Amino acid sequence: MNQPGGTWVENPRGVTHTGPGNIYVNVGAQLQDSDKPAFRRAAEDQLRWLRRVLVDPVNMGKARATLAETGSVILDGTPGSGRTSAARVLLREYHQDSGVFHELLPGEEDELSLHDPALVEAGDQLLLDLSAADDRQWSAARADLSALRKAVHEQHAHLVVVMPHGGILDPGLQYYRVEIQRPPGLNVLRRHLRVHGVPYEQYMQSDLTVAEFLDEKRPMREIADFADLVRRARDTSRPDKGFAQWCAMAKKARNDQRKQVTTLVARLSEASQRALLITVAMLHGAHADVIHRAAQILLRALDSPADGIPLLQHKDLAKRLDEISADTGPDGHVRFKQLDYDSAVRAHFWDFMPDLRPHLGTWTASVVDLNDPHVVPAVRDDLVARMSDQYLRTGRWDGLASLAERWSSESASKERLEAAVHALTCGLTDPAHDREFRKRIYQWCAERRLRGEFAQVLVQVCADVLAASHPDQALLRLYYLARRERGTTHALQALCDLASSSRRLRRRLLDRLARSDLSLPDLGIFLRACDPVPLTDPSGTSRALVEESGVQRSLTTCWHAVLVELPRATWQPRAEHWLHLAADDTGHLGAVLLDILVNAADRCEGRRGDAFAALYASARKAERTAPGRPARSVATTELLLHKISVAQGLGPAAPPPASAGETRP
Repeated sequence: MNQPGGTWVENPRGVTHTGPGNIYVNVGAQLQDSDKPAFRRAAEDQLRWLRRVLVDPVNMGKARATLAETGSVILDGTPGSGRTSAARVLLREYHQDSGVFHELLPGEEDELSLHDPALVEAGDQLLLDLSAADDRQWSAARADLSALRKAVHEQHAHLVVVMPHGGILDPGLQYYRVEIQRPPGLNVLRRHLRVHGVPYEQYMQSDLTVAEFLDEKRPMREIADFADLVRRARDTSRPDKGFAQWCAMAKKARNDQRKQVTTLVARLSEASQRALLITVAMLHGAHADVIHRAAQILLRALDSPADGIPLLQHKDLAKRLDEISADTGPDGHVRFKQLDYDSAVRAHFWDFMPDLRPHLGTWTASVVDLNDPHVVPAVRDDLVARMSDQYLRTGRWDGLASLAERWSSESASKERLEAAVHALTCGLTDPAHDREFRKRIYQWCAERRLRGEFAQVLVQVCADVLAASHPDQALLRLYYLARRERGTTHALQALCDLASSSRRLRRRLLDRLARSDLSLPDLGIFLRACDPVPLTDPSGTSRALVEESGVQRSLTTCWHAVLVELPRATWQPRAEHWLHLAADDTGHLGAVLLDILVNAADRCEGRRGDAFAALYASARKAERTAPGRPARSVATTELLLHKISVAQGLGPAAPPPASAGETRP
């Protein structure tokens, strides 16, 4: 995907290391005002596009019916039949406000096992893509499928599993298996062309090139790529060219053009010629002014000596572009004369001039920083995507990760930080290397010393990119960043925003905090994350989160640490919020909130009396600040005092006549 991640990041300078313990990082504000589209919106746009271009494969109706009837379906099919696209479209059709889309990743860091009921929340859309799994991975997942299906059914969620073709499936699960078969290739091509805006009378005519292309049973991805080449051929052709010429150009672009590029490079002996060739390939479609400046920057980056020729004796740009088979269109933008020639040029220099690679990374950052009206966000994004593609195409994902880290140095501009976010986004959305990037981001967030502004880049990548499909992993990484954050609260805010998007994520955050060492940063996170409103909201479920025994244990553990470690002035506002909600609650949940506070204080051992007294004083103060009717707050204080007395063995177990749940006239 070439769509950028929306980028906001904050602006303090550098990292503070307070000794042999944690490394604390600052998240600054350089990118906070970025007007680039958010990755989540880009991901939604891509999914909407997928729904528009998808031609239902054979048995798609049966898959829909099975999913509607049972809440889960297991898709089988040959590679290239459209299995994974069909899976995503099926889940998109069940998108609800109460759940989140979640791609399951069994075996990765801090991922719950497939048989853990906590993996599923009400209304979730779950994708388990095991189309590329080996026998061991499929066997392990298959053993947990029944338990996973049970949790999905109980939570009224939806699950689509893409199984490896030819894999063994237990007899009890055969009912849920649907074999997807590829739709007619011509229908797929025409659907793509129609969505690309190619006129009906054009794409409906018979064409020999199309017939030859579709003579083989092409994977859906190849057909989509060919349709895109036809679109690009149409966009760059003269008005007198028609559908047949566009298809011929697309066919030619599919052929390996590297031999032509090799011949051209051998003929171009001057450094300035080759620099211009590389520049046009990397900035294909950019304005001529940008091409000219960027080529000069590349020559300087490579320490190429000046030619010493007077300025007016230099070849003009039009002549130099003609030498490399490129020209400038009426809009002033530069393109090669042959379709997709830029891709072949990039691959040639990357593959056959490996010493050039580190210089291209430095040059890319310099071009991104250019102050030129024609260096618009789309130009920067395309440049970063093309650079990223060379790393990923050749399996050098770690080099791309290191490049993004270097671009985030202390002196990094807003544009360079955006480039770092976009580079990591390219890695996270690359099917061949996404797992490696998720693991590297985990190491950065949890273990590595983060230099310069890199922490802010990671906050954005986790909150906006990773969370779009892997919210549990994003939650864990943001948690580590928030623990190390000082001076700002943007990682903390991103963490709390993500947790608020799902009951399951809020439960997981509370559990993570309760299982931590509950250091001061953990307690700060807890006080922001323990908002009682979502904890007591039962919307769409049979009970509120605060009624779950596991959540109560987590809340009690964390509140106990707060009462022991923090001064009352720090936790008083949050306790007041709990007490106000307890006073407003007309059921039993207000009493549950009070029980958690009292149980937390009761665990303070030698400081129980002080903790109880502090809670009571907080309740009296809450009476004065209560937004509702005062009588309810007074009753809440009475009920809290009764619970404290019971905990100390000083009063009867029966509550006083007026409870927090009653409404007084």
